[in-house]
Amino acid sequence: QVQLVESGGGLVQAGGSLRLSCSASGRTFSFYSVAWFRQAPGKEREFVASINWNGAMTNYADSLKGRFTISRDSTKNTVLLQMNSLEPEDTAVYYCAAARGGGYSPASYNTWGQGTQVTVSS
Repeated sequence: QVQLVESGGGLVQAGGSLRLSCSASGRTFSFYSVAWFRQAPGKEREFVASINWNGAMTNYADSLKGRFTISRDSTKNTVLLQMNSLEPEDTAVYYCAAARGGGYSPASYNTWGQGTQVTVSS
């Protein structure tokens, strides 16, 4: 069974950068697609980015293309989310999620981390 732990969140000024890490345990993780979602207070959880099992295919929310980059290091069972040019609107709890198939909907993922808070000050 795969378990996920996020790290790397924190407080940053607008225009700054953060790199989130999703570390996984479980031998089957290398066969999973992984996605990042985020949820701001009072809003629904929304798709940020995803990467397939071998890192060959990535997808991003249209509004985040060019600022966020997802990658994976299979040797370390880790998926990273590099976030640049952060804006106050990026403030949210960021979750990583894993599934065999993947997709854009939270319902497509059956394994979730606990989340990490990202706060961008203006």
